[in-house]
Amino acid sequence: MKYHIVTYGCQMNLHESEKIAGILKEAGYDGPAPLEEADIIVFNTCCIRENAENHAFGNIGALKKLKREKKGLIIAVGGCMVQEEGKAKYLKEKFPFIDILFGTHDLPRFKSLIEEKRARKKTVVSVSEERGETEDHIRPVRTSYPNAWVNIMYGCNNFCSYCIVPYVRGRERSRSATAILREVETLVAEGYREITLLGQNVNSYRDGDVDFAKLLDAVACIEGKFRVRFMTSHPKDFSAELVAVMKKHKKICKHLHLPVQAGNDRILALMNRRYTREKYLGELALLRREIPDCEVTTDLIVAFPTETEAEFEDTLSLVEAADFSSAFTFIYSPRTGTKAAAMEGRIPDDVAKDRITRLIALVNRKTREKSARYVGKTVEILCEDFDEKKGMYLGRDEYGRMGYFKSEKDMIGQFVDLKIKEANGISLYGEIV
Repeated sequence: MKYHIVTYGCQMNLHESEKIAGILKEAGYDGPAPLEEADIIVFNTCCIRENAENHAFGNIGALKKLKREKKGLIIAVGGCMVQEEGKAKYLKEKFPFIDILFGTHDLPRFKSLIEEKRARKKTVVSVSEERGETEDHIRPVRTSYPNAWVNIMYGCNNFCSYCIVPYVRGRERSRSATAILREVETLVAEGYREITLLGQNVNSYRDGDVDFAKLLDAVACIEGKFRVRFMTSHPKDFSAELVAVMKKHKKICKHLHLPVQAGNDRILALMNRRYTREKYLGELALLRREIPDCEVTTDLIVAFPTETEAEFEDTLSLVEAADFSSAFTFIYSPRTGTKAAAMEGRIPDDVAKDRITRLIALVNRKTREKSARYVGKTVEILCEDFDEKKGMYLGRDEYGRMGYFKSEKDMIGQFVDLKIKEANGISLYGEIV
């Protein structure tokens, strides 16, 4: 028996697909396999934006013919979209050929859900209320060598007015520091060279008297040659203690992903972000005072309900002032059940498209300027993969910039000193020193 997993969304979802693969392996499946050869196809969905849902709907619907032709094929749909209120019922009615529907809190039960489906013809639906589990017992099948994701916490307590995450992921639940450190030690011993600590809001982590700064310090003290990253951080929880730990350890990448979302205080208040433009820029000033070479990336939303042209221009000016290395940019997408979805003052589509176009142009210009500064410098790259089309190896430096280079030897998993010869947008091209 073979499996095929389709993943939508963030790094958290990618890592959870590794956990799904681990459960399938335990259940007797091999993989991954091409979709047409699979005996079970699993969709791990995202609902953070409408486009992600629509994409999933299209790909699930396309399997109707395959399901009819291949006897015994199991189609399972799980993740955030299924956890949304009323969405499991909608999916069951729209796609009656789905065999298993499971929510974000039901991942630990997935193996038993497969067994239940084998025992009966009807669709198996399991969408539970929050259980408070942290999934420590699931052994993932890791597919991201030489990088490894490590969950340190689940859920979110922030309730930003535009965000569905607290409703589909539940309240914050931190794993024990002991379990996290044991997992990182094992991964480093197995040869993983970059560890990314994951959580919806990592800097609200707490296990007894161990907060995120203390946990990060302990992870960086583990022996071995490896890097440490973490995401995602919330500006309201930014601390001088975190900066001190980042400054202390060479292993910790001098890169912080700190989503600002908007540059205007009224919009930030409507978003329930609980910080101001001034506070955010003050945090960046502290970070760069202590770690001058630290790079910052961010998330930005345009066309939030009632956003004026002047308020949008405040976001543009913040991008200039913050000097981001790069940014993920989005048009506001209403999510049913969130406070923002009920707000009046929706921005017309043509205005929203104009604003996102202008924002992307600015972000791209800043990114190109940052990349151009690399030319002539030597940077350390962790080689992650080989690009067949380009015939080149690729990997990132500690700031997240992707570098390409040629080599006669297999360099995946190796740290490489690369002299940069050319910069093209967000990509760098160089030669091994």
